[in-house]
Amino acid sequence: MEVHAHTHTARKKWTHYFWEFLMLFLAVFCGFLAEYQLEHKIERDRAKELAKSFYTELRNDSVTAASKVANRVKQEAALDYLVRFFKDSSLTNVPKAFAINFEFGISFRTPTVFEPRTMMLDQLKNSGSLRYFKNETLQQLVGDLTVAIKNIYDRQDLETQQRLQYINPIIIQHYDYDFDAVMKKNGKTIFEGIQQYEKSGEIVPYAINQVEKLDREAITNQLNFYLGNVVSSTRQVHIQKYIEINAELLKILRKQYRIKD
Repeated sequence: MEVHAHTHTARKKWTHYFWEFLMLFLAVFCGFLAEYQLEHKIERDRAKELAKSFYTELRNDSVTAASKVANRVKQEAALDYLVRFFKDSSLTNVPKAFAINFEFGISFRTPTVFEPRTMMLDQLKNSGSLRYFKNETLQQLVGDLTVAIKNIYDRQDLETQQRLQYINPIIIQHYDYDFDAVMKKNGKTIFEGIQQYEKSGEIVPYAINQVEKLDREAITNQLNFYLGNVVSSTRQVHIQKYIEINAELLKILRKQYRIKD
């Protein structure tokens, strides 16, 4: 007869299974923690990257806003000069200051138009990237900035309407286009020409066109309205609000993401 040897595998103790389960659990848990930390690092890195780009956009716009405000202040001073001049000054022998203030006050438009850059702002809102910024105040200010920009554009649209109705007719009827041609000689833009003329000792004759049709009272009323109700209020209320929000955002971004100018 053949003798068959039977091997018996020893049964594992319950502690063995417990340690196997614990090791597997710890491996999965550690993997989860590692992935969780990686995701948070990616989010932090993304937030910092977005913050830097947004900061640059805001910083550039703050410089542009300051320049536009300076131009508007000059425009307001020019309009004030024109109001006083048209009330009782001679219209047949106008000084150099009149020509310069006529340009800065009602001929120029572009130097005072503020168009904030919104590429990063739009990206933050439209792509959902704003979620990377955990600071609630920062998120709220982004919303406030959007409203401020909309209000500026609305006001500048109103300015355009008022120019078409009240200011352009004055220019068309009374502007000296011979003077304009002299300012643009040698390929200069009117902006370059008038700035150069303002700094020079040169005197270029300026004649108010159709002076016999000029209505002093009507013009002073139109310019006063344009100065007080349109130009000044846009600067003092809407652009100023944008500047304040912009400054607060820059402050928070610098502090939270350690951004240096």
